[in-house]
Amino acid sequence: MYIPELYKNDDPEEIRDFIKRNGFAVVVNQTAGKLWATHIPLVLDVSSAGKEVLVGHVSKLNPQAESFNDHAEVLVIFSGANAYISSSWYDHENVPTWNYLAVHVYGKVRLYNSEEAILSLKKLVDQYESKSEKPIRIEDLSEKTMREARGIIAFEIEITAIEAMKKLSQNRDDKNHENIIKELHKTNDNQAVAVAEAMKKNRK
Repeated sequence: MYIPELYKNDDPEEIRDFIKRNGFAVVVNQTAGKLWATHIPLVLDVSSAGKEVLVGHVSKLNPQAESFNDHAEVLVIFSGANAYISSSWYDHENVPTWNYLAVHVYGKVRLYNSEEAILSLKKLVDQYESKSEKPIRIEDLSEKTMREARGIIAFEIEITAIEAMKKLSQNRDDKNHENIIKELHKTNDNQAVAVAEAMKKNRK
């Protein structure tokens, strides 16, 4: 994606944290001669070869699954908070804009065998059940329930490139930057408030 130098994020730890906190992603590739996108949760992991990978699965009925042959190239889009920035919040005339956070990951797919698929499901469930009051575990599910796993294709995406964008009014002076944060909080919109908090953190 196009990233002006001012908005580029090159901090590996910050990017990893962003992916973990915004794990519901969009996987895009060429499928049957056209662009295809699937919305799925992905887990950031390390492969047996010591390389960073994204782990996930899709239904076997999803046409995209057929294109996930070994080493198929994909684009994965992770989106964070976003908010409209009104130009009325500046102390001078200017155009309105949009603040947002996003990460694009490029990589190659490797399909999992049945044993690896179950392990990938366990990692996914463990990650998202960790905040549950009564977390479930894959190991505790019945054989009947686990038969549903036969209907998926699990895979890992070996990361080959990452592009990270954080457009957070870095081009504004302190006075206007602080006023944008104040106005975002006044909206009482969760997305806007999250952008305001990201702006404060990034300015430090």
